[in-house]
Amino acid sequence: MIKKLALSAMTVLALGSTPVLAAESGHVHDFAFSFEGPFGSYDRAQLQRGLQVYTEVCAACHGLDLVTFRSLSDETGLGLEDDVMRAYAATMEVPDGDGGYRAASGPDHFPGSSMENAPDLSMMAKARAGFHGPYGLGINQLLHGIGGPEYIASFLTGFTGEETEQGGAIFYENTAFGGNVAMPPQLEDGLLEYADGTEATEEQMAQDVAAFLMWAAEPKLVERKMWGFIGVIFLALLASLLYLTNKRLWAPVKDAAKNS
Repeated sequence: MIKKLALSAMTVLALGSTPVLAAESGHVHDFAFSFEGPFGSYDRAQLQRGLQVYTEVCAACHGLDLVTFRSLSDETGLGLEDDVMRAYAATMEVPDGDGGYRAASGPDHFPGSSMENAPDLSMMAKARAGFHGPYGLGINQLLHGIGGPEYIASFLTGFTGEETEQGGAIFYENTAFGGNVAMPPQLEDGLLEYADGTEATEEQMAQDVAAFLMWAAEPKLVERKMWGFIGVIFLALLASLLYLTNKRLWAPVKDAAKNS
């Protein structure tokens, strides 16, 4: 019986750890992000490059309404110096409460989307699921993450070049979406010049902005993993102490039962 249960558990683990790469009906590529897995953490340089891609490419249409500028200084995130963060915030405008606009400061949130049909990107990496495990289990999500960043990177690099006109509007085929979308391709090799000298290929920019959007959705991911690990250690120690206490309490009773 135990052998059968062990074999069943191994089968479930094997099925759950096999990446099923699908988002809706499209194809999602499994990128290797540094923050994946129970001990993964954000790559600060990648997050900073992702912020640059967002600022120069995405911010024209999409917003980050749930993200504050001062969070850019978090040590477990982008780690920008306070003066750099404030200077960056000042390049954007936010409502001043009197019908006008003013330069943003640290406590302010990023501006929202400037177009009604352009979704806010604050939670996009959590809203999109690219990996799916057996129903009711989260093994793939534990090993590979939910797949949101992979979906974003795959979407940005998934344009085939095919265009379709419907109702006077042009739609663009995208393999990650699994159909046609209204947004045209946004990235191409050499589109921008990274401040750290990294080559700005289409795939590099897609991964960088996807990692940045994952941080936007989960800014406390590293801390959550750390405290989860501490909790597991605490529970393991507690279970060991309870086991030893149980043996110590019942040992005399068992000895007396054997001698009677």
